[in-house]
Amino acid sequence: MALSSDSSSPSTLEWKFSQIFGENLPGEDVQDIDIISAVEFDKKGDFLAVGDRGGRVVIFENKAGNHDLLDHTSRSELERLDLVVPQHPEFHYKTEFQSHEPEFDYLKSTEIEEKINEVQWCAMPNGSLFILSANDKTIKLWKVKDHKVKKVKEMNVSPFVSSENSLMAESSFINGKHKPNFANGYFLEWTENVANSMSTSHSRHDKVPCSADATPAKCRKLYAHAHDFNINSISMNSDGETFLSGDDLRINLWNLEVSNQCFNIIDTKPESMEDLTEVITAAEFHPFHCNLLAYSSSRGFIRVVDMRQSALCDHNAMIWKDVESHGPKSFFTEIIASISDLNFANDGRHILSRDYMNLKLWDMHMDARPVATYRIHEQLRPKLFDLYNNDAIFDKFDCCLSGDGLHFATGSYNNRLRIFSNGIGSQGLTMEASKNPYRKLQAQTSRRARRSSLSNLTRGFYRQGHGESTTDEFSCDFNSKLLHLAWHPSKNLIACAANNSLLMYYA
Repeated sequence: MALSSDSSSPSTLEWKFSQIFGENLPGEDVQDIDIISAVEFDKKGDFLAVGDRGGRVVIFENKAGNHDLLDHTSRSELERLDLVVPQHPEFHYKTEFQSHEPEFDYLKSTEIEEKINEVQWCAMPNGSLFILSANDKTIKLWKVKDHKVKKVKEMNVSPFVSSENSLMAESSFINGKHKPNFANGYFLEWTENVANSMSTSHSRHDKVPCSADATPAKCRKLYAHAHDFNINSISMNSDGETFLSGDDLRINLWNLEVSNQCFNIIDTKPESMEDLTEVITAAEFHPFHCNLLAYSSSRGFIRVVDMRQSALCDHNAMIWKDVESHGPKSFFTEIIASISDLNFANDGRHILSRDYMNLKLWDMHMDARPVATYRIHEQLRPKLFDLYNNDAIFDKFDCCLSGDGLHFATGSYNNRLRIFSNGIGSQGLTMEASKNPYRKLQAQTSRRARRSSLSNLTRGFYRQGHGESTTDEFSCDFNSKLLHLAWHPSKNLIACAANNSLLMYYA
């Protein structure tokens, strides 16, 4: 099975560390508000948005992909720069803003956290950046645009300048002979500062205007009061004008320009909450068919609906369910079957989903079972009871695909990143989210090799293929978990969040 043309056959990728933002010092405590809760590239891969539990959104920019630089640079200069452009994107801090603040719902007597649940990039007209950010109840549309700002800067007066000429210049300024410049929208209030500096002429500083770059963010729209339950998904439509927002029981359709009205397109709330059997866990629009969307449930179902069939899309165009990968039925069967994330591939035909135990690839032309299943937490199956007691079994891990749809990634415990390639085995590659991603794994492999060699000497045989894995089966640190990650849309670059640190790897 191929996800793209035959010319682009999958191959094993060699991953290397690229960048880290928010690195922790040894012994430094991580505050809860600094933990990253959302990561998203824009469609071109020039910008990366990161949201955290403190309600902040940080934007990084790929300087190598800056189109303004290409537009204003000569051909000879571009040819010279082409020799030093790195082979993988390198991102730099651009700006940040406070997106959400903590609130209190007095009607329900509940606190609303400022934590950012989702971020989504919108179309970018006129060089401005538009981004949607959502907490549990409210979605905001932000506009981020670069512009020049005039600031006042102090400068020491040269001792060789005549004090009489300086006083004359200052007095003429005070008398209004030099009017402040309003044409460019700037107002420089110098009068009081100059008067004060005259009284202390021996230590006087002159003030001069200087230009500086600024990237402020402005909230353009506020989409609120449409969800009774916590928002878990937002997704931009391919038409560039509408987006969806989903909570546990409903999915709403919004127009970017209309913030006081939305359409409820999916409603799974029963007449009596006692009859509730499943909730919506994730939702996403099709990459190029604006009438199609997919959403997943806590029972492991994936439903694809067509909005052209009816205004309320309760009837599903397709429904998928895998009943074979969760083992014998038990109390935990439905819990571990809950899908925490799903993503369409760029070809529009395949969907990648993640539940607690597995990463699965689905073909929209084959609804009987997934075309590929990758085991992530199979070694934890004997410990499901302990995972339930400490709530780790309810952790929601993201998943992502490469731009060509041939490679997939997800996270695990111990801040580990799992990467798989279609058609190349099911073991995949395991890395630790750190500057040296293979350090601990190499040490564990060497220890297992030593234990294996000693046991082989005494037992006289080799043990092969009986549950051996690249991870320590029962040494998971459930406090260190890699939940959020994103794949660059055109390059083999992965951005992943380990607590408050953002790490990037390239291949």
